[in-house]
Amino acid sequence: MRATFPMRPSKPRCGVRQEPERVRSELAAMFARAPSLAALALLAEIVAIAPARAYLPPPIVHLNHDVRNLARRLPAAIALDLLDLDTGYQTGFNAGMSMPAASTIKVPVMVEVFEQLEAGRFDLQRRVRLEAADKDYGSGDLCDAPAGTAYAVSDLLEKMIDISDNTATNMLIRLVGRKNINKRMRELGLERTHLAGDVRTDSWSIRQTLRTSPADLVRLLTLMAKRELVDEWSSNEMIDILKADQINTLLPEPLPVDVPVAHKTGSLDDTLNDAGIVFAGDAPYVIAVMTTALPSEDLGRAFIHSVSRLAYADELRLARWREASAPPTSDLSPDAQYWNEGAAPP
Repeated sequence: MRATFPMRPSKPRCGVRQEPERVRSELAAMFARAPSLAALALLAEIVAIAPARAYLPPPIVHLNHDVRNLARRLPAAIALDLLDLDTGYQTGFNAGMSMPAASTIKVPVMVEVFEQLEAGRFDLQRRVRLEAADKDYGSGDLCDAPAGTAYAVSDLLEKMIDISDNTATNMLIRLVGRKNINKRMRELGLERTHLAGDVRTDSWSIRQTLRTSPADLVRLLTLMAKRELVDEWSSNEMIDILKADQINTLLPEPLPVDVPVAHKTGSLDDTLNDAGIVFAGDAPYVIAVMTTALPSEDLGRAFIHSVSRLAYADELRLARWREASAPPTSDLSPDAQYWNEGAAPP
C-alpha cells in the first residue's frame, strides 16, 4: 500500500467531456426476491455509445446470449453493464436499474475528493480528524482508533478503496460534503447514484441510503479510463488506487493474474457488486455487475465469476474480430493509382 501520492503537477484543468446520452429504455422495475426473477432476467439490452450500428459483432451477440442463459439460473435481482473501450460497443442487462450500491458508492466519493483537490480546496496532505460519529464497524480498522486521531487525505483514500474502510469513507464524505457528491454525480450524467446518508452497516436501510446502477458506474469508470474524469492526472491517480484494491474475489478472480483490474467491490448480507476497468491487452473494457436479494453469497459470487470469465473471453474475440474485419491498409495515397496509371513507362 502506497504511503503517499506523487506531487500533483501544475497544469490547467482539463474539462470533462460528456459522452452522448445512451439510447436506452428502462426494461424493468426493481424486482423483489422471487423465482419469477428469472423471467425478468431475460430482458437484456444491447446499445452502443458509438454511432448507431445496424450490425452487432458476433462476440457481443455471443456474450449477450450467454448472460441471458446464466440469468435463467439465478433467482435474484441482477443488473450489469459492459462497454468495450476501443469500439464503444456496449451490452447491458437492466443496466439502468437502481440497485443497492454497498461499497461501490466509494468510487463517487473518491471522484468528489479529486474534484475538490483539483479546485485547490485542500491537498492530499490535509489532515482530517476522526470524530466518533464517523465510526462504522462494518469494514476497516479506523473504527478502532480513538476519536481525535488525524489522517492525511491520501491515507483515507487508500483505506476507503483498498480495504473498503467505512470509517475512512465517512470522514471523506464529511470533508467534501454529501450534497456536493450528489450534485457532482448529477452533473456527470449519473441518473441513479445517490447518497442519502453516511455508510451505516448496522441498519437494513443502507440498501436504500446508498444507491447506484451498473450504467452509472460504467459511465464514471469510462470517463476515468479515457483520462477525462476531473483531469488526466486525477484519472491516473484514481486508477492506481482502484488497481490496489485488496478484495479481488469477484471480477478479477477468474481472470489471468497478469491482467490488471482497477475496480471496487461492494457487499452486504444479500448483495454482491463489483465494477471496474479491465486492462485486457488490446481489448480493454469497463464492466459493472450488481446482484441483490441473493439466496446465498455463494450463488452471487459464482454468477459474477461466470460473467467476468465470459466477458473477458468475448472481449478477446471482439479484438480478433475487429482486427480480421479491418480493411487492408496501404501506404499509397488515394490518388496514387490514378497517377500511376497515367505515368509513362520507364
